[in-house]
Amino acid sequence: MDNLWIMLGWAGIYGPTALGAIGSVIGCARAGQAACGAMLDVDSGYGRLVGLSALPSSQIIYGIVVMFSLNREVTVEAAGGLFAVGILCGTVLLFSAAFQGLCCSSAIVASKSKPEIFGLSAAPAAIVEGFAVFAFIFALVVSAGIPGSGQ
Repeated sequence: MDNLWIMLGWAGIYGPTALGAIGSVIGCARAGQAACGAMLDVDSGYGRLVGLSALPSSQIIYGIVVMFSLNREVTVEAAGGLFAVGILCGTVLLFSAAFQGLCCSSAIVASKSKPEIFGLSAAPAAIVEGFAVFAFIFALVVSAGIPGSGQ
C-alpha cells in the first residue's frame, strides 16, 4: 500500500506540468486554428492574431513552477498532500487553458470583422487566465505546508 501512496505522490509532483501542457496544447491549437482562418479574411494585424492564439501557453509555465514547489522527497506522509495539490492544480490549469483557447478563438473571429474591438474581445480570455493564477498561487502557498523539504 505504501508503494501506491509513493506513486500518487510522484503523480502529484509532475501532474501540474503534464496537465498544464495538455491544456495549453488544446487551447493554443483551438485559438491557432481560428487565427489561421482569420488571416485569410484580413489584410493586416496578423501578429496580434498569432499572439492571442499563444495566450493559453501560460498554463504550462504555471505548471512547471508548481512542480518545482512540490518537488521534494516523496514519503507516505507527504504523498497525499502532493497528490491532492498537484492533481487539483493541474486539472484547473488544463481546463483553464482549454477554455481560454475557446475565448481566444471567439475574440479572433469577432475582431476580424470589427478590428476595433480586439482588446475588449480578449477580456474574457484574461478573466479565464485569472482562475489559473488563483490555482497557481493556491498551490504555491499550500505546498509550503506539505511535509518534506522542497528543493
